[in-house]
Parts: sequence; C-alpha cells; structure tokens
Amino acid sequence: MSENRDGKQSARERLKEQRDRDKAREKQRRVLIVSAAVVGVLGLAAVVGVIAANTGGKGGGSDKAGPVVAPTGAVGGDQPAIPTGRADAPSTLTVWEDFRCPACTSFENAFRDTIHELEAAGALRTEYHLVTIIDGNMGGSGSLRAANAAACAQDAGKFTPYHDVLYMNQPPETDDAFAKNDKLLELAAKVPGLDTPAFRSCVEKGTHDSWIAKSTEAFRKGDFRGTPSVLLNGESIFPTKGNEQISPENLKKWVAEANKGKKPGTASPAAGR
Repeated sequence: MSENRDGKQSARERLKEQRDRDKAREKQRRVLIVSAAVVGVLGLAAVVGVIAANTGGKGGGSDKAGPVVAPTGAVGGDQPAIPTGRADAPSTLTVWEDFRCPACTSFENAFRDTIHELEAAGALRTEYHLVTIIDGNMGGSGSLRAANAAACAQDAGKFTPYHDVLYMNQPPETDDAFAKNDKLLELAAKVPGLDTPAFRSCVEKGTHDSWIAKSTEAFRKGDFRGTPSVLLNGESIFPTKGNEQISPENLKKWVAEANKGKKPGTASPAAGR
C-alpha cells in the first residue's frame, strides 16, 4: 500500500511540475508576443512618420503673420523648443512631434514613463519641438491649435502634464478635433490649475502661433525623415540606434552609457515640468 501511495504522490508531483513548466512557457510566449507587438507598432510608427513628412506640402503653420512670441523658458533659437527635466542633466533627448500624429502617440505611449523617470533622476533633459505636419498633409488646424495650447501650458508651468493629456486623448488622424479651442480647454480641465483666464486667452488668441510656425519651418529645413524624430545627444535613435531597436530598456541603457562618469543634474526642473 505504501509503495502504491508513493507512486501516486510521485505521479501527482510530476504532473504539477509539468503544469508549472507549461505555465512558464506560456508566460514567456506572451512576453515575446507583447514585445514583438511593441516593436511592430514602433516600426509602423516610424514608417507612418516618414510618409507624413515626405507627402506634406508646406507642412502646415499659421495663416496669420505676427510677431514670434516664445513661451516662457523656450530654448533653441532658430529651432524653437520647450525644455523639460533638469537644465544641467548630462544627456539631452530631442523630440520633434505633432499632436495629430499617430506615430507620435505610439512613441509617447511606449516611452512616456521612461522619459519621466530619467528626467526625475537628473539623467535626462528633453527638448520638445512642436510642428504641424499633419495640418499640411490632411488640412485643418488641429496640429497648430494643440501646439499653441501646449505652449500656453508652458507659460503656466504645466507643459508636461498637458502635453501628456493631449497625447492620451488624441483623436483619429482624420478627425481634426484639436482645431476646436473648446476641446483643448476641455482637456485642460484635466490638469489641475491650468484652466485659468490667462491660459484661455492665450489659447483663443493663438498667442504662440507664429512661434509654432517657426518651429515647423525649422523642421522642414532640417534633415528629418518624419515625426516623431528622436535624437539622444544629437544622434538619431528612432526607430533604431545602430543595430539596436529602440525600447524603454535600451533607452535607459543608452542614457546610462552616455552619462558614465558624469554627475546627474540637480538644477530646478524647467518651468513646464
């Protein structure tokens, strides 16, 4: 009887071990599928971005002439940008993007948390160049209106949260919903402290339209294949850096390699952070 019980127990143990192995293999398979999907989305995003840049006419921009009014803390001179993170961070991530661009949303959704983490650690400073490529390709003014609203949020010290809200609520590319100031103000209500009379006035007057047009012109003249265009310390890293595919893990690795032997930034975060 004892040998029979031992045999049954051993069989149950072998069955449990087999089930555990099967679960482990299934988990690994799912991880691989998810990883492949992320790479596929980013690869497709890069292609879409290239098409967006190369098929556009003038690339959008403001129809009205006026003085170039830069948002608070803007940098870049002839290549206008809004900085986030610590000014003395040892590495700089440069991002050219369009609020109507689906490829840009794919990038933001995949890398938003990683960029915030690196900025908080003082390892990375980011410079956002806002452009209006989709307006030029598809007509409408949602790229411009959203970019101006984001610049207005920079004036209020709320660029990063509003930038993120816009991408998390991006309408379909063919839906020019961001052209409506009411929609932009509705989304501003999701950012505590942003929806003020000063912000509303800035949005409705298009205060930074000419500044956005200047950024779009810089993009058009630059050697960029599409949006998003992403560079780390001046080197293109989207969708690849050398032979390596971009990923949150690789971005962290590349920043760590670039920062080796350098101290993290300690200056106060940029105004829009």
